[in-house]
Amino acid sequence: MRDEAEQLEPGVEGADTRRLAGRVMARRDMGKLVFLDLVDRSGRIQLLAPEARTGEVDVHLGDVVGAIGKPTKSRRGEPSLILDGLVLLSRNRSPLPDTHHGLTDIEQRYRRRYLDLLMNEEVRADFMLRARIVTAIRRFLDGEGFVEVETPVLQPRYGGAFAEPFVTHHNVLDQDLYLRIATELYLKRLIVGGLERVYEIGKDFRNEGVNFKRNPEFTMLEWYEAYADYRDTMGRIENLVDFVARETLGTTQVTFKGQEIDLKAPWKRVKLVDELKEFDLWTKDYADLKQRLESRGVDVSQDKTWSQLVDKAVTAYVEPRLVEPTILYDYPIELSPFARVTDDDPEIVERFEFYVGGMELGNAFSELNDAEEQAQRFAMQADEGAGGNVEAEQGDPDYVEALSYGMPPTGGLGLGIDRLAMVLAGKDSIRDVILFPAQRQRD
Repeated sequence: MRDEAEQLEPGVEGADTRRLAGRVMARRDMGKLVFLDLVDRSGRIQLLAPEARTGEVDVHLGDVVGAIGKPTKSRRGEPSLILDGLVLLSRNRSPLPDTHHGLTDIEQRYRRRYLDLLMNEEVRADFMLRARIVTAIRRFLDGEGFVEVETPVLQPRYGGAFAEPFVTHHNVLDQDLYLRIATELYLKRLIVGGLERVYEIGKDFRNEGVNFKRNPEFTMLEWYEAYADYRDTMGRIENLVDFVARETLGTTQVTFKGQEIDLKAPWKRVKLVDELKEFDLWTKDYADLKQRLESRGVDVSQDKTWSQLVDKAVTAYVEPRLVEPTILYDYPIELSPFARVTDDDPEIVERFEFYVGGMELGNAFSELNDAEEQAQRFAMQADEGAGGNVEAEQGDPDYVEALSYGMPPTGGLGLGIDRLAMVLAGKDSIRDVILFPAQRQRD
C-alpha cells in the first residue's frame, strides 16, 4: 500500500479501495481531521480520517482496527490511506508504555515479550532476522544433500554432551525419562541405518544456570555426514555461516560485543594444546594444573577432575582472545568420549570447537565408530563421574549395540542457533534472541 501511495501526487487519491489491518500506535487530532499511525509486522503507515467521511473516530492507542479507504499522500508527501471507514477489531484495555521510548525495563521486556514486540520495532526485526537465519540454515543443508529428521525429546537415557538433565516421569510406563541434552546419539543411529546425511534443528534442555550465553532451554542444529571427517566439517561450517550471513544480512561483516568481525570463510585454525602452552597451562597432572590456575586467581574449587580443569583453563584464557572466527581443534581424549583419535597421537582426538567474539558457537568431531572402543570410552566417563564430575556421560548400551552393526566414518557438528543469532543480530545476551527466556518465578 505504501508503494502504491508513493506514486501519487500530494492530495490525490488512488482509484482502488484498499483494506488494511493493524494496531493504532499514534493519534493526532487536527480539528475535523484525525491522523492515526497503523502498525503491523511490515511497518507503519499513516491513516487520514476526515470526520466528514468517517464520523467520530472512537479509537484508543493500542486498539486493533480494520481500515478501509484509498491510497493517497498527505500535503507533506507522507504515503497514507484516507479512510472511508474504520472497524474496531480488538479494544486495548491496558495502558501502553511510552509510545515514543518503547518498553525499556529489561525485566519487563523478557517477562512480557508480547508487549516488548508490540512497542519496539527493533525487537520485532531481531526475531524476524532469527527466523530468516533458521530458514537459511535449512536451505544450505538441503542444498548439500542433507535430510532433516526428528528424534525423541523424551529419552530413557541422556547423552551426547556434558550436562545435567531435567528428569520427568511417565506414569503409564512407570519409568523416569530425561529431556534430551543433545540429539547426537539418535542422529548417529540414523547414519548406521543408511541415511548418510542428516540434520535436526530442535530444542535441547540442560539443567544449568542462566547467564548471557546460556538458557536451560535452547535451540541446536546438529548434523552428521557419512564418509567425512572433522576437516571436511570445518569447511562446511565455515561455508554455512558465511552463507547464512550473506542471505540474512547481505554481508559477512557484523558488529558483536563492540568488535567489527568478518564471518567470511575460511577461518583461522589453531590447536588447543598450542594455545594452552602459550599460557603455560598445558600439563597432564591434575594437581599441577590446579595449582597453576589457583595461582592466577581462577576458582577451581568445584573442579574435581583433570578434564574439568582443562575446560576451565580454556574458558578463562583461550576463549576470550578468539574474537575473529576461529576453529580450535585437536582435544585431549578425556574431554571427548565420542571422537575418533588422531592418527599421530592416541591421546588426542579429532575434535574442534568454533568461536566468534570470544564465544563458543559449537562443537564438532570425527565420530568414533568402533563399538568396542565406544564402550571403553563410556567406561572412562563412568570413572570421570565417580571422580566427581556430575556432567560426565552416563553411557548408552543400545547406542553401543547400534555401532556394532557398523557406522561409516562420519563427521558430526552441533551449532547453537541462539548464539549464532546473537552474533548476526549484534546482541550481547542470549535473552535478546530467545522469545521467552527462562526467568525466576515471581512471588
